[in-house]
Amino acid sequence: MAWGTMSLIPWFRWNDTSPRLSARSPAEMVLETLMMELAGQMREVERQQRERRNAVRKICTGVDYSWLASAPRPTYDLSPGERLQLEDVCAKIHPSFCGPAILRFRQLLAEREPEVQEVARLFRSVLQEALEKTKQEEEAHKLTRQWSLRPRGSLSSFKSRARIAPFASDIRTISEDVERDAPPPPRTWSMPEFRAPQAD
Repeated sequence: MAWGTMSLIPWFRWNDTSPRLSARSPAEMVLETLMMELAGQMREVERQQRERRNAVRKICTGVDYSWLASAPRPTYDLSPGERLQLEDVCAKIHPSFCGPAILRFRQLLAEREPEVQEVARLFRSVLQEALEKTKQEEEAHKLTRQWSLRPRGSLSSFKSRARIAPFASDIRTISEDVERDAPPPPRTWSMPEFRAPQAD
């Protein structure tokens, strides 16, 4: 029995500490997420390039030494200036566009199969697209807010400003003259005939 209670103690330790909320801002979390995605994708692209080179070498030489080689370190890294520029752009991305930006970046990498050196350029283009979408949404939201906050005049003030008379016209027409001089057409038998009283 002691052994059974002893084995459950590690499972209850996670509940001892209260869960702490992250003190990081959403912008910091977006920045970290996007930069981790870039670093991971750069490593993956470099690994794929290495595999392609090894496959070509294996075909050319007919010998496979891949089992003998250890995994090499990444050879390409961003320059500090380029990293700072990308971090600056990442910090401007709204959290709601972080996920779609990552999906778009992965889609472009799958479509183009770029070299490692081109990955940062593709990442920057995806971030620029996300920033443009953010600006478009902000402008649309601002226009919507302006439209909803705009003072509206009542219908009575509109009536007083503009008198609508669809049949009044300064231009005389032939049909107008004919209708004015002609007697009203006789009604059918099913309809009673109404006439305005004649003024004597």
